[in-house]
Amino acid sequence: MRLLVIALLPMLVLLPMMLGSTMLRWSGKIDDILITKVNGDLTIADQYLGRLLENSGERLEALAGSVAFDAVLDAPEARAALLAEARAAQDLDFLYLSTGDTDGDWPVVRQALQGRAQSAVDIMTAEALEARAPGLAERAAIRLVPTRAARPTQQEVETRGMVIHSAAPVALPDGRAAALVGGRLLNRNLGFIDTINALVYREQSLPEGSQGTATLFLDDVRISTNVRLFENVRALGTRVSAAVRDRVLAEGQTWLDRAFVVNDWYISAYEPIVDSRGERVGMLYVGFLETPFRQAKLTSALTVVALFLLIAALSVPIFLSWAGRIFRPLERMTRTIARVEAGDLSARNGPAGDSGEIAQVAGHLDDLLDQVQERDRQLRDWGESLEQKVEARTADLRRAKAELEKTTERLIMSEKLAAVGEITASVAHEINNPIAVIQGNLEVARTLLEDEAARVETEFRLIDDQVYRIGAIVSKLLQFARPEEYSGAANVISPAEVVRDCLVLTRRQCEAARVTVETELVTEARVLMARTELQQVVVNLVLNAVHAMPQGGVLRLSVREDREEGQAGLVLLVEDTGTGIPPEILTRIFDPFFTTKRAEGTGLGLSICQTLVSRAGGRITARSTPGQGSAFRIFLPRAEST
Repeated sequence: MRLLVIALLPMLVLLPMMLGSTMLRWSGKIDDILITKVNGDLTIADQYLGRLLENSGERLEALAGSVAFDAVLDAPEARAALLAEARAAQDLDFLYLSTGDTDGDWPVVRQALQGRAQSAVDIMTAEALEARAPGLAERAAIRLVPTRAARPTQQEVETRGMVIHSAAPVALPDGRAAALVGGRLLNRNLGFIDTINALVYREQSLPEGSQGTATLFLDDVRISTNVRLFENVRALGTRVSAAVRDRVLAEGQTWLDRAFVVNDWYISAYEPIVDSRGERVGMLYVGFLETPFRQAKLTSALTVVALFLLIAALSVPIFLSWAGRIFRPLERMTRTIARVEAGDLSARNGPAGDSGEIAQVAGHLDDLLDQVQERDRQLRDWGESLEQKVEARTADLRRAKAELEKTTERLIMSEKLAAVGEITASVAHEINNPIAVIQGNLEVARTLLEDEAARVETEFRLIDDQVYRIGAIVSKLLQFARPEEYSGAANVISPAEVVRDCLVLTRRQCEAARVTVETELVTEARVLMARTELQQVVVNLVLNAVHAMPQGGVLRLSVREDREEGQAGLVLLVEDTGTGIPPEILTRIFDPFFTTKRAEGTGLGLSICQTLVSRAGGRITARSTPGQGSAFRIFLPRAEST
């Protein structure tokens, strides 16, 4: 009976339990995969809607800043014709110039009047739609269709419209602020929703029998969808279930679960749509039909059950037939193996009266144990000698590895320097030609302006300085490429004066980034350093600070006298209130080619600054607190009086 239980327990009890638990786990994993897929589909749809908003705002901003639009600002008829042409080209439902008198309460328009372009999803009443374009309110109106599981309502028609609302700032000739306002109605916009569906559910992205769908909701009403009520009738005006509405619109959460959609169950994903005022006004939905997956799981489960029953019916009689022949020889072998595992390599099964394959296996096991005992002795001898050889070889490998790493580092650095030198020489020679053209045309401008040139003498002087600076930089690039052909000398300069010039050069970037500049230039003492090199350092630090304050902030520059390690000198301090630098990055900012700007930077700016300051006998250091800002401190030795 015990042998019978041992023979049948795995097949008739344990295996069904294992198969059952495996099937349940497999079913749960399939459900998780489906939820993960629909979540990824929702991400694609959300990114497309976000990109559509960005493109609308960018195209409108480009039109507002175009020369053609600026030329017709004083000509109402020409302006109307240009706006009509642009509206058709950009597929907008309305496009007009606003001074904020009638629509200044919209956040999008208000931001544009304050000088910032913006694009958002907004909900407009029928009156607002009709005021912007005749017939637009009629296009937006959608009659509600009674829908199973939806929240009860007395409303029969949805008259509001969901609009991609964009505005860009415009400066009128009389100095007043205006906004170029455009919008695209999403109600009944089947091209928009079909594009999302095509992006998310490409051909063969779902199994045969399943169907991908996408929908845009205004509140809980479908205003654009490819879900069908009938074969060729889209389910416009149907409503989402009350459970989904409460979760997404009332609580602001994303729905990732199965849901009943119009007339069938779908694996669904809903996320709230927020308007320019921060209110949840609608939902974005993607999903696919659940039935094919449910049928596939049921078919797989039935197939596994049928195979199990067939295998059990064939194998149980065989197990019962052979059970009596294997128990006793196996028990002896088990005892022998246990003794061997305990360290008794002399243990053997010995002769037995049993016959059959198991008895033969017992005899073979004795032969194998004899060989194992002999191999164990040999391995112990070999192990001792091998350990000595391994130690010797390991020491050789360590030495070779260290030499290889040093050689590789030197080779990589040599290749980098050679490539950089070749590129530097080529770029430097190419820059010389436009410099000469700029200088020549500047002289022509002075000649043509004659007495009027005095009015812009400051600007001409700044252009001269910067052309000279470019020439000096080109000279230094060539010096880097062929140092034997060039030589330079440092100058005695006032860092305070250099800071003032650099602020003039970077004024546009600071104003565009809404950065307030504060200076504390308390000394006009001089240092021994090339003027263009200090300009290069200060401009680099100022632009880095501006980039660190994308939302605006305060930039402080100060020059004062100080002593460091007993040496008299000047300290130039550049501080910002930006995002700051994490400690793990702060230690690497002066490394060549290290950058956090990815495609926007080369990683050479701060490295070059450190080189220029060090060459002048100074030191540059940095400190930063993430979230509060950064400060760069430059110490330069004071020039001796002559």
